[in-house]
Amino acid sequence: MILSGGAGERLWPASRRDRPKPFLPLVEAHSPFQATALRARPLADGGDLLVVAGAAHAPQIREQLAAVGAEALLLLEPDGRDTAPAIAAAAGWVAQRHPEAVLVVLPADHHIPDGDAFRAAIEATLGAARDGGIVTLGLRPASPSPAMGYIRPAAAGEGPRPILAFVEKPDAARAARLIADGALWNGGIFVATAQTLRSEMARHAAEVMTAVDRALHGAIVEDGAVALGPAFGEAPPVAFDRAVMEHTARGLVLPTTMGWSDLGAWDAVLAASARDAAGNSVMGRALATGSSDVLVRASPGVAVVVADAHGLAVVAEPGAVLVCGLDRAQEVRSRNPGPADRVRRGDGVDVALVGADAEVVAEAGAVLVRGARRRPLERPPRFTTLPAAAAWFSDWLGGAALPLWATAGVDPISGGFREGLTWTGEPHDPRRRGRVAARQAFVFASAAAEGRIGPWALAARDGWTWFQARARRDDGLYAASLTTTGDVADPEAYLYEHAFILLALAALGDASEARSVLAALETLRHPAGGFREAGARPFQANAHMHMLEAALAWEAADGGPAWTALANEIAALALGRFVDPATGALGEFFDADWTALGGDDAVVEPGHQFEWAWLLERWGVARGHVGARAAARRLFAVGRGAFDAGRGVVCNALGPDLSVRDAGARLWPQTEHMKAALILGDTASALEAANGLVAYLETPQAGAWRERMAADGSFLPEPSPATSLYHLSLAIRELVQASRSDFAGKP
Repeated sequence: MILSGGAGERLWPASRRDRPKPFLPLVEAHSPFQATALRARPLADGGDLLVVAGAAHAPQIREQLAAVGAEALLLLEPDGRDTAPAIAAAAGWVAQRHPEAVLVVLPADHHIPDGDAFRAAIEATLGAARDGGIVTLGLRPASPSPAMGYIRPAAAGEGPRPILAFVEKPDAARAARLIADGALWNGGIFVATAQTLRSEMARHAAEVMTAVDRALHGAIVEDGAVALGPAFGEAPPVAFDRAVMEHTARGLVLPTTMGWSDLGAWDAVLAASARDAAGNSVMGRALATGSSDVLVRASPGVAVVVADAHGLAVVAEPGAVLVCGLDRAQEVRSRNPGPADRVRRGDGVDVALVGADAEVVAEAGAVLVRGARRRPLERPPRFTTLPAAAAWFSDWLGGAALPLWATAGVDPISGGFREGLTWTGEPHDPRRRGRVAARQAFVFASAAAEGRIGPWALAARDGWTWFQARARRDDGLYAASLTTTGDVADPEAYLYEHAFILLALAALGDASEARSVLAALETLRHPAGGFREAGARPFQANAHMHMLEAALAWEAADGGPAWTALANEIAALALGRFVDPATGALGEFFDADWTALGGDDAVVEPGHQFEWAWLLERWGVARGHVGARAAARRLFAVGRGAFDAGRGVVCNALGPDLSVRDAGARLWPQTEHMKAALILGDTASALEAANGLVAYLETPQAGAWRERMAADGSFLPEPSPATSLYHLSLAIRELVQASRSDFAGKP
């Protein structure tokens, strides 16, 4: 007989009234109910398998039995009345047909991994049961758990022995004393003849027996099920232990050492589950990175990322998420909503944070949980192939950087994107610039579009909406920066900021706002082509570079002919005015007729050489423009002249004669070096860039980075700027794509 009941409240949100604990695949592919049926089937030996359950669960029971090829007679309760009435109903049904038959009463929600040991234990009870005893299995305690009931057996001996006392859920100290005195866990498994159960029920729980007999008399048998009559609801709701076992003189206990768990809470589920080398158990579309002793359960339709956590249960269902400290798992039934400063949620998502030092970002289809644990990056061996580099960097982005910047990188009070983080992941947040808001929105929206696991769409939408609502001017352009509280700090409209705003809008799919911004930018048009920039240097190549990037993004999204025209205009300006035809070097600053400036303004930035090479190659391939593709290779060659083989990095700046002017090496030129090398098919240079970039990512908190390398190879102790996540994510995307292409791995 299988008792299929119980609400499983401590297993919220997976266990619900309409889908309770026994029917959930908690630790293996089979649900506990299915595993119980398979474990019990050999015991029947030609007899019946009975299931007592609520009538509402009959369809689930039939479905689950059919899935494992099992059959059973269903005794269906009109109302749940606890275990004593359920056992009385089964005993009454069997006694009418086979009074001396032995009934093995099995809860449907237990985990017993060794079926042979279980069946051997049951076989050892049968003699005592046939002699009139009610035998229960006593489990050797794994720990002094206050969540368990205990049985004190009589003095040691072979086989079942008399029960001295039951002790229900003592505190930890008393549980420890009980275990020291030989007490056993009460597993709720009983073995007795049907007639014995009826006689002891009549002796000690007459009201239960009277109501159940009337329910059996009024039962309706149909379609392989017995629907108990309405009188069943008149039975007192009482547990079999309390109604009978605590009073009967026939109670016996058989000690057993078989593995067993009642799966009563999420800590018990983890203890019973298969775990990886870090002690994690992950089921569903989920990832646990930098974490240990973590349980993750992702329901179909929900993706979960858990980063830098220890000792947590993370359970995600559509519309409901639990993040619980495993040492507080018994408190889940009295859950409370998570504090607002540590939980960001989308509409219609219920998040409970129970005893967990963590930050949560949740939307309907994706959940991110970042724990308080910090982990340094493990430096990989030198990359020798693009696929190896792609795998490592992709894991770093999805498992460390995105989780860090979607939690610590967002102001929990305002919701805006932070300007930076320290190397240990603490906020560095002096202002709110448009370029940061737009770049971060682009990164997270792109991660969502690429199918990366996590609530990245929510992070993109929330961060951008906060900035947009406060920075958008009446003329349709945007203020350059805000204070951390959302007041306008710099009202100027810079072309550079708007290039990234257009790029972010492409990733967010907001075509209407992008068209509005593009129209408003007409006020910055320059008669000689291109745009003027605000500030002391109005004629620059840099902002145009990112305008070309945005135009290509909108062209790829089929935004319309205006974007193709803009891309063509800027590419022509670059090929005709920005790039020196004699040297292949890119000018940075110009006069009003787009003639490059000399003197201190005649700087060559290798990072920009690479960015333009990447863009012009893309533009040239799309249009079959040989000249653009040739220019891309010359730009790349000039940038490579700044590569320092000793440090494995590209220097910041060259002079007009292409000698090194600034031997420092910021992070972003390294990412642009890799992007350009990849798109141009230069595997060797791409691997050099990848190996050089790794050193920047060695921080106490994985997902942060070191931004500036000095000429001696040391790093300046300054925070990680949020702007570099844009560079890193694009470079990693190019690396992942290139690792799958034909030239990957070739010399």
